[in-house]
Amino acid sequence: MRVISGSCKGRPLKAVPGVGTRPTTDKVKESIFNIIGPFFEGGQVLDLYAGSGGLGIEALSRGINQVIFVDQSYKAIEIVQQNLKSCQFEERAEVYRNDAKRALKAVSKREMKFDVIFLDPPYAKQRLEDELVFISENELLSKQGVIVTEHDASVQLNQMIGSLTCYRQEKYGDTAISIYKNS
Repeated sequence: MRVISGSCKGRPLKAVPGVGTRPTTDKVKESIFNIIGPFFEGGQVLDLYAGSGGLGIEALSRGINQVIFVDQSYKAIEIVQQNLKSCQFEERAEVYRNDAKRALKAVSKREMKFDVIFLDPPYAKQRLEDELVFISENELLSKQGVIVTEHDASVQLNQMIGSLTCYRQEKYGDTAISIYKNS
């Protein structure tokens, strides 16, 4: 696992040990950023199931100003912090150990809006549609923002969820990406 492009291109990233976390492959990560970027002039990102932090760190490397990383696993949070330090991105990140539902409520209370939201939950514990509804109802996505969901290829998400529309879907083996934006 590594940073693919931008200011930290080629920098290796540590993975969360064990089988509880499934890192996004470099191939899928590169495809995601080719669709949504590939580079940014500032902006704010929410990496809700951060794991090792690979997606959020890639966004920082490509020009995003700030990323909020959230994961429920203590070990994942440690790895995110180590990877941020390795890339010298600590000043541009907030890292929280929390579950997704509580984290979404917390950023909603702060009245935050995000240019990119990454939703890459463990496949067995997906509540993507509920989370997308919450994001839509609480207007957490900026006007031109995108939500990148990563899920099992067998999962079919609705085309319209609240005020969000799925405008792109891609499959990579048993992994699928569905990208939403405001309608």
